[in-house]
Amino acid sequence: MKLPLRAYVGLLAQYLKPQWLRASLLGLLLLGDIALRLVNPQIVAGFIDGVTTQAAPGLLLRYAGLYLSLALLQQGIAVLTTYQSEAVSWTATNALRTDLVAHTLGLDPSFHKAHRPGEMIERIDGDVTAISNFFSQFIIQILGNSVLVVGVIIVLVRVDWRVSAVVGSFAVATLAVLLGLRNIAVPHYDAERQAAADLFGFLEERLAGTEDIRANGARAYVMRGFQALMRDLLRKSLKAALMINYVFNATFILVALGIAGAFAVGAFLYRRDLITIGTVFLVYTYTSMLETPLRAISHQLQELQRASAGIGRVRLLLEARNRLDEVDAGHAHGLPSGALAVHVDGVTFAYSDQPHQTVDGYNGGQPLTSEAALRDITFSLAPGTVLGLLGRTGSGKTTLTRLLLRFYDVDEGSVRLGPVPGTDVREVHLARLRQRVSIVTQDIQLFSASVRDNLTFFDGTVPDERLHEAIEALGLGPWLASLPNGLDTMLEGGGGGLSAGQAQLLAFGRIFLRDPGLVVLDEASSRLDPATEQLIEHAVDRLLEGRTAIIIAHRLNTIARADEVMILEDGRILERGTRDFLAADPASHFHGLLETGLEEVMV
Repeated sequence: MKLPLRAYVGLLAQYLKPQWLRASLLGLLLLGDIALRLVNPQIVAGFIDGVTTQAAPGLLLRYAGLYLSLALLQQGIAVLTTYQSEAVSWTATNALRTDLVAHTLGLDPSFHKAHRPGEMIERIDGDVTAISNFFSQFIIQILGNSVLVVGVIIVLVRVDWRVSAVVGSFAVATLAVLLGLRNIAVPHYDAERQAAADLFGFLEERLAGTEDIRANGARAYVMRGFQALMRDLLRKSLKAALMINYVFNATFILVALGIAGAFAVGAFLYRRDLITIGTVFLVYTYTSMLETPLRAISHQLQELQRASAGIGRVRLLLEARNRLDEVDAGHAHGLPSGALAVHVDGVTFAYSDQPHQTVDGYNGGQPLTSEAALRDITFSLAPGTVLGLLGRTGSGKTTLTRLLLRFYDVDEGSVRLGPVPGTDVREVHLARLRQRVSIVTQDIQLFSASVRDNLTFFDGTVPDERLHEAIEALGLGPWLASLPNGLDTMLEGGGGGLSAGQAQLLAFGRIFLRDPGLVVLDEASSRLDPATEQLIEHAVDRLLEGRTAIIIAHRLNTIARADEVMILEDGRILERGTRDFLAADPASHFHGLLETGLEEVMV
């Protein structure tokens, strides 16, 4: 992946500008280090010439004292440089990680459906770590060491033009070779990072399914997959390292030739009494000194190749766009308070097979669409109505509710909320829409945090009085009282230590605190046994009080509280009407289900 220069400059400007003072101090420290490197050989050369000419001991002591003082100063500058470099690097990379996390969380569900969590962890952490040196060292080291090379050549011009010509030619040839090889390893590092992302994605999925893997005897299969991915990563890592060795070996050979040439010229001039032995030392030292900046430049070019792959992938991630066009806050429509009316008019929707540019380089054209999940769906709900939504798996029940929260946009038709004619959900700010429309699913996400934080989603502004009010209203008081530290009781991540019913009650508490006008219960009690289900009936009644609701259920008794029933089949409305009317109509599909008790057909 070959990146334009503006990609590097833009990234540096964005994340180093806020800490320009610290970056400037880092530059000054490096320039000070360069100056000391150029001065110290002059002191040593003076000391050597002083010894050979039998100078006064006091002069030699001054040379020695000055050399030791500057050496200590140089070490102090090196420590400060390392500290400032790490500070700049961590500040910049943490800011970039923050932006990547915020951007990724803002992308619509189709993006996250296409990219596994393990892969995104590698993108946000692994790729950013690979470019950390780019922020703190690259520009300063390249410029600083280039200045050191130029400084050495200038100093050698004062010694003898022939020495300067030899050393200058060597330096120019070395830099030319390094620049020519600067991109040789980029595609191989890109492949290495992708292999690492595939490995992390594989591990994340398999670790999440550990119980199923053990129960079904799939450990050998998982290990084979893990070993195959590890071999692929090893193979690509070795190839990338081999490419980098080309740069390293070229530098080593050129440096050796340059030192040999400078030493030969120095010996030639000394044998003709054109320079002193101290000057020969000076020539040799300065030429040898070039090895350090040239190797540093070589190292930075190697790091740039690592960074180039990471920068390219980070840019692709940042360029991934939300398929949901967010309406400007100043032009967004509001939704009324209280129970919301629902108007679904001629809705057709199909999931996209390739909804996003992928973060590993796919740059994709028009998305391909699969078979429609919903076809020409039209219905309305009056405020405060409870709709029971039935249908086989794949009939479109969950898809329909996801459109109400605008997780996806419809392909045809409209979804509107509020009094007739209603407000199109595409014209409502997403944050406001999802404040007024809430969903409870059968899979409840709980965090390793306190009960309070799990209820409020870490919103510290919600007072405890409001929490206790919601808990008591939902009949959760006895449960809270049974906890050792009340609201401060720590819960395990993923709901460990809680029953499915307790987790469901916490989810109801979250919804109650938000006070939405439309509530969707997506098979929220499918994981509960009948006895536990009865315990939360009061909580559900209290939650739906004064709100419009859609209940997706696979048990017919779950929709006993529904005012209306709608049955979907193959993405179309098979039947819709009031619950009592359909139950009394012998010709209705719902009546047949009640008569035969075939609840399993809804699964």
